[in-house]
Amino acid sequence: MVRIGYARVSTEDQNLALQYDALSEAGCGRIFEDQGISAVGKVRPGFQAALDALAPGDVFVIWKMDRAFRSLRHALDILEQFERRGIEFLSLTDQLDTTTPMGKCMYQIRNAFAELERTLISERTKAGMEAARKRGSVLGRPRKLTPKQVAAAVCKLDADKTVTFTALAKDLNVSARTLGRAVGAFRAQRTQN
Repeated sequence: MVRIGYARVSTEDQNLALQYDALSEAGCGRIFEDQGISAVGKVRPGFQAALDALAPGDVFVIWKMDRAFRSLRHALDILEQFERRGIEFLSLTDQLDTTTPMGKCMYQIRNAFAELERTLISERTKAGMEAARKRGSVLGRPRKLTPKQVAAAVCKLDADKTVTFTALAKDLNVSARTLGRAVGAFRAQRTQN
């Protein structure tokens, strides 16, 4: 029986040391990781490599449920896969051990609550953003081009048919795609008015 660990943090700024220490202390001979990848990310190379490394009789060890699973359905699918393959599961901070019937039940209940928490956080975030919009806050990344720059670019493009988006974008220090979107939005707005 081999213990294989998995650790994940959502951003590059976060540190995996806490999880590594706990997994090492739990006897994990190998630890796979994903750094800077959200739990909801469908492509997590470290997670997939950990699953691929597991053999019948091995134990998949994580520090906490939300480090490994995207949703309750995802967690249940993985648990079902583990059962078919003869693999055990252990979550250290949640103290879940699927070798017992009670452990399997608690696994399902905890994942349901974790999914509920993620949903509630998402709803609160959306409500907060909507309230900010209603107060007049501008959300998102600042525009790379000012309205004045976009208007000037449109004038240049309309006046001189030899000017290319690429050349004009280079002069404005943006990509041709950024300029194209800005010009398109400007022209669409001008048409509506």
